[in-house]
Amino acid sequence: MQRVNMKWVARAAVLLAGLAGAAQADDPALSIELSTAEQVGEACLLSFVAQNSHAQDIAKAVFETVLFDENGQVARLTLLDFQDLPAGRMRVRQFQFPYACTGISRVLINGATTCEGGGLPEGACSRALTLTSRTDQELIG
Repeated sequence: MQRVNMKWVARAAVLLAGLAGAAQADDPALSIELSTAEQVGEACLLSFVAQNSHAQDIAKAVFETVLFDENGQVARLTLLDFQDLPAGRMRVRQFQFPYACTGISRVLINGATTCEGGGLPEGACSRALTLTSRTDQELIG
């Protein structure tokens, strides 16, 4: 019976996991950044930067979104229509909410309700979705 060197098995497992992670990182994806939160009178204007890394255009993208108040409680459940997101292009979309920006602690992208476009892979707007924030509000998904 042949003995298996566990050190080599462990190294092989780490190598394979790294390769799988690199393959996932290279998969086309969609990224959304919460870029600014600007107080406009009584309302908060949130600006998002979206980047479509797919080879195909996204003709229509709508996301179910949840705003949380300063206590971490759900303040509003809404749909944000990001409209069209051309392949390889950056788009800025703005949405206004009847709250003080300081009253919004987190924004949750709860999922894509609409993701349309010819030749898009299944889950193009939700799988490998990258979310970041440059504001005091956290963007999560």
